[in-house]
Amino acid sequence: MTKFKLSIQPLDRVAIALMLLLSLLIGLMIWQGDVVKPSVRNFTWQNQQIGAEDNSFTLTFSRPMDIKSVEDNLKIEPPLAGKISWAGRRMVYTLVTPAPYGTNYKLQLQGAKDQFAAKEGTNRASQPFTGSFQTRDRVILYIGAEKENQGQLVLYNLTQEQKKVLTPKDLTVMDFEPFPNGEKIIYSARTASSQDLLSAQLYTVTTGIKSKSGQQTEPSGRVDLILDNKDYQNLKFDLSPDGQTIVVQRGNKSNPSDFGLWFMPATSDQTGEKPIPKRLNSQPGGDFTITPDSKAVAVAQGQGAAILPIDSNTSQPLDFLPQFGLVQAFSKDGSQAAMVKFNTDFTRDLFLVTNQGVKKPLLKTTGSILNCQFDPASPTLYCLLTQLVSKEQYIEQPYLVAIDLKTGQQKPLIVLPVGQRNVQMSLSPDGIGLLFDQVVPQTNPDPSLSKNTLQTDDGEAIATSSLWLMLLSPIAETPPTENKPEKLLPLVGFAPRWLP
Repeated sequence: MTKFKLSIQPLDRVAIALMLLLSLLIGLMIWQGDVVKPSVRNFTWQNQQIGAEDNSFTLTFSRPMDIKSVEDNLKIEPPLAGKISWAGRRMVYTLVTPAPYGTNYKLQLQGAKDQFAAKEGTNRASQPFTGSFQTRDRVILYIGAEKENQGQLVLYNLTQEQKKVLTPKDLTVMDFEPFPNGEKIIYSARTASSQDLLSAQLYTVTTGIKSKSGQQTEPSGRVDLILDNKDYQNLKFDLSPDGQTIVVQRGNKSNPSDFGLWFMPATSDQTGEKPIPKRLNSQPGGDFTITPDSKAVAVAQGQGAAILPIDSNTSQPLDFLPQFGLVQAFSKDGSQAAMVKFNTDFTRDLFLVTNQGVKKPLLKTTGSILNCQFDPASPTLYCLLTQLVSKEQYIEQPYLVAIDLKTGQQKPLIVLPVGQRNVQMSLSPDGIGLLFDQVVPQTNPDPSLSKNTLQTDDGEAIATSSLWLMLLSPIAETPPTENKPEKLLPLVGFAPRWLP
């Protein structure tokens, strides 16, 4: 009988050695337990540029974490107050107030443990994590009032101290409103050679502002005509908070009785066709504003304020408030509104009206309630008012006031010169600063320059105008901080607005 001798080749020896080594390593891992450190797999704001509408971020971990160890070791510099909630391996951090603009932030997490390490009492900590994000620059818009940019829309970046003129010289801007992402502005304008305040057409212009991811989408200054004045006069417009819809108050040139509200998409469709306006099926009204959900419009009608759906198929209002003649402002979430009541003695009352049916009186004035805006960072309402200083000549004096909506406490901010009724104000998206203008009227307008003269909404000729910035402090602060406005030199213009 032939005997076979088992022969082990060199390749077999290598394979056997690798198998033994792998078995040893597996055994060691089983003996030592799980030694892989937990880690942050995703941070939703990593390298992002956020705005006031971004109120929360999410951290996603590789495994379930010990909640207390994460919360105790999470650091944000500069600090941002917030509330933490959990859903499995996901942690959500919701800001208490909007993050201040023009700031770079760093998030760090070091020393957090997972659930198993906490239960086993081991010292195995998570992998250190560092993230970064930033808020948008502080940017303002205004209509220029100096010779080189008279009537043009100007963008000024306060963070970088950079100025850009957005609109062409042959157009005089009359009103404007930024889109929520800040990348475009919608504005009404007439030709610079015309003084006809009813000849406005609607345009959009790009700002050159970077997108949320930090990429610049389009260069600044690209102008598009979106609504002409061929058959109708475009009197007033409003852009919905979501940036999708425009509501325009229009009057038929050949038929004055044909007057009312129209609505249209704010951007062209995929085919590139210009948006077509449609008539809002409702009774003619006065001043109006789109509601925070972008689905309805609040308009002054008759002896009250009607809430109308933005839909051409129905004329029935969603709600009607007969005791109020004007909606001045909505809170961002739509739960509150500042409304004006016109009294028979020619005074005006300002009320806080909630969606729970509460109607709380805030103040009374002998003058006008020009503008109110809700603070996104605190329960405060900022208002631009006037008081009557001469009944015979009906001379008003404007002033700014902050109202604590919980206590009703009023905090006067500044009193402006008598007779300066054409003041406009704008509250910053992070609630930190208040912009306002001071228009200087022409005392003896030169008729030869009438074609190029800037005018206020009241038709008053403008000689020049300065812009002012007031930094705000909490209304309940003790002791109270004295707010002193600072003139924004060398900016000359009016109708200032913050970019969102």
